Amino acid sequence: MSSFDSSPHPAAPVSAFTPEQVRSLVLPILEAEALPPIVQVGHPALRQQSLPFDGQLTSEELGALIDIMRQVMHNAPGVGLAAPQIGVPLRLAVLEDKFDVGPEAVAARSRHPLDFFAVVNPQYTATSGDYAEHYEGCLSVRGLQAVVKRAVDVQLDYFDVQGRQQKASFNGWQARIVQHETDHLNGTLYIDRCSIRSLCADSQYGQWAELGFDTARASLGF
Repeated sequence: MSSFDSSPHPAAPVSAFTPEQVRSLVLPILEAEALPPIVQVGHPALRQQSLPFDGQLTSEELGALIDIMRQVMHNAPGVGLAAPQIGVPLRLAVLEDKFDVGPEAVAARSRHPLDFFAVVNPQYTATSGDYAEHYEGCLSVRGLQAVVKRAVDVQLDYFDVQGRQQKASFNGWQARIVQHETDHLNGTLYIDRCSIRSLCADSQYGQWAELGFDTARASLGF
């Protein structure tokens, strides 16, 4: 299996949740006054193949869940959030990158603004032979960063909230976000794909961000 496809990680079991259980997990989130917490690594929803969306929720409920996920993503803050990250094993994710980054980050990461959109039942495919290595973090793996090698160009096949089939191409940092969030739906975390010797605490990552990627590679041996 390629490291860059969207198939489930070999260790990810088929979801033990039923469609009825998924609905029972979502409704309290919709009724709560507070936003749901982001679950952390070790939670079963993060380590199972999420169920495809197949009408478990009404269109109004699905729209409300997406609104909540967007708020959780903004509050974190982050550039993407998958439903398993709030404990819901459903193939649904939201993505958006509007952070104002400097020209050096734009050049090094090919990072450009990504308008908000939600994806239902997504699957990505690498569309070129180009790959890039960059540090990644995850809202469900607090306090750590690691280098992940990912495809530079991907095609994403998904359904929008209205149930229409969509196809879109992404490059650079946007492609990385797409891969990271879709991986979540397959029970795969970035730490499953990372160069383990590059793993570092957030506090240490600040030093490598300042000194540069090559210095981090030479110092840590990845």
